[in-house]
Formats: sequence, C-alpha cells, structure tokens
Amino acid sequence: MLTVGALQTNCYLVGCPESLQGLIIDPGFSTNREAQTIMEKVEEHNLTIKYIVNTHGHPDHTSGNGILKEKTGASLLIHELDAPKLTNTSQNLSALFGLHVNSPSPDQTLQEGDLVQVGGVKLKVLHTPGHSKGGICLLAEKVIFTGDTLFAGSIGRYDFPDANLQEIMKSLKRLTELPDHLKVYPGHGPSSTLGEEKRSNPFLRT
Repeated sequence: MLTVGALQTNCYLVGCPESLQGLIIDPGFSTNREAQTIMEKVEEHNLTIKYIVNTHGHPDHTSGNGILKEKTGASLLIHELDAPKLTNTSQNLSALFGLHVNSPSPDQTLQEGDLVQVGGVKLKVLHTPGHSKGGICLLAEKVIFTGDTLFAGSIGRYDFPDANLQEIMKSLKRLTELPDHLKVYPGHGPSSTLGEEKRSNPFLRT
C-alpha cells in the first residue's frame, strides 16, 4: 500500500507471485514522484500490470489513471455507473474545487459479481453504492478493498450530489454479512478487520 495525493488516498498494488501479473487499485496521486514510487514497487516485484481498478470515480482515486495507463499499458476498470465521472469534471466533483481532473475513459466497465483476475488472484466486484453511485468493494479470500464505503471506525461521506445515506447503510449491512476474518483495506486511513468493524464501528452497529 502507498498513501498518495493531497487527500492521502490508499493506493494498492496487488500481484500474483506465480504469474507475476498485477493490478493497481485507486492511483489517486498528484505528482510525478508518486507515479515513480508506484512504478518502482511494480518493478521491485517484477510485475506486469494488467489492470488499473477504480473503486469509484472521485478524483482522489483516479487522478493517476492516465500516467499509469501510459506507463503500464494496463486496462482501466470502473463500475459502469461511475464511468462518466472519469471524463466529466462536474460529475467527478473536481470542478467544485476549481480543479479539472480528467482520466482516460475505461477500457471495461464493471458490474456486480464480476471477477477481476490476475494469475491466481481473484477479486469479486461488490457493488456498494452510497458514497458514490458506482462505488465498489473488491472481495478476495482473505481481504476486502472497501474504497470509500467503509473506513476503520467510520464510513465515506454521503453528502455528495449522487451520494445517499440509505444506500450506503444498505451497502454496509451487506458487508456485515461477510466473514469476520476479512482484512479491510479502505480508501483512506488504517486497515482493520471486518470483525473489528462489526464490534466497534458505530455505523455498523446501528
């Protein structure tokens, strides 16, 4: 994991040690130095990056898509409902802050139940709207990447234009039905476990 960008987004490098294929989740960096650091990690593990996956379309998770796609040739994936955010600064909210963060269009859009696979590593797409209409989590055997749906001790904001409190609560309810042992890797902040969040996160105990 690397923490990148002004909003301290967690960017994850996931790889298969047998096939040496990998993917990058949420490259929300804002400097060339951060891009270089990510590529150094890729080279350190001798990985070929097959996919760049965005858990949703906000710019703090997508701003590095273009440069990493150029450097790796990877396919860009995002849920179909958030795909328009990649190329629309009003929808991705960057225009609200006087910025104009654009990304390449996705090579493939994702839906509930899709599998993103690199070698023997399989990540199942869970559509978890609420923070963003096309928000997703990525579920593996022992870990779950929760984007801005679930944080350690908190959840993602639900006051954005296409956010919805009722939807994020439904998404969180769905996560509570998953096994306690799952390691939670969120879009911001420290990691946790699903069991710990069920016990202590006030949004999962309501």
